[in-house]
Amino acid sequence: MVEVVVFAEGPTEEQFVKRLVAPAMRHLQVFVKPQLLKTSQEAYGGAINFDRLKVNARNTLRQKPEAVLTTFLDLYGLDTTFPGFEEAKSKPNLDSRLNHLKIALATELVTFVGCRPERFVAHIQPYEYEGLLFSDPKALAQTEPGWQASLEELTAVRAAFPTPEHINDSYETKPSRRLEQLLQPGYKKTRHGPLAAQRVSLAVMERECPHFRGWMESLRRLGRTVM
Repeated sequence: MVEVVVFAEGPTEEQFVKRLVAPAMRHLQVFVKPQLLKTSQEAYGGAINFDRLKVNARNTLRQKPEAVLTTFLDLYGLDTTFPGFEEAKSKPNLDSRLNHLKIALATELVTFVGCRPERFVAHIQPYEYEGLLFSDPKALAQTEPGWQASLEELTAVRAAFPTPEHINDSYETKPSRRLEQLLQPGYKKTRHGPLAAQRVSLAVMERECPHFRGWMESLRRLGRTVM
């Protein structure tokens, strides 16, 4: 068996990992546990800069010498302190930007912690968690009875992009903002995020979202290696 600690962006991502990702990995003897980073004296989750991430990573990997650490962070709003941030902005497309950021993150974090490279799996989700929910607008609209009225608009948003992960990177057009504007009753991240994900399902998210699928496959490989 292998224990995998997931540094989650916030409570919504924490619940997503706990309710959907973790159960999907158990049959492979991969035991996934989400963890929020302490960001102030009283708060956990959000506002994750690289200094905070690497110190928490070092502490976690030293306390759990057999565990693997991975990240589930949003590309939207990623802190400018992350390694490779400025260089990534000049990359020609989403794939190359993410690849640059993940390599830079893994390189610097492994060096700082002093761990084996295979103990850290870098993942940054484009552009944010809610993009995954657009993998199946019909299923998403079934989360709340009133959301069916917005199915046509949700479908139009999805159709405008190559994948749900391309739904774009600005305050007014990021996936969560679109959901807040389109849905009645309004989309509440911590309440609706995990519920909608269960409706949409991991299988559909993986089919529609290549970066998310790549992360899930990296977790599965850990189980295959152990087995």
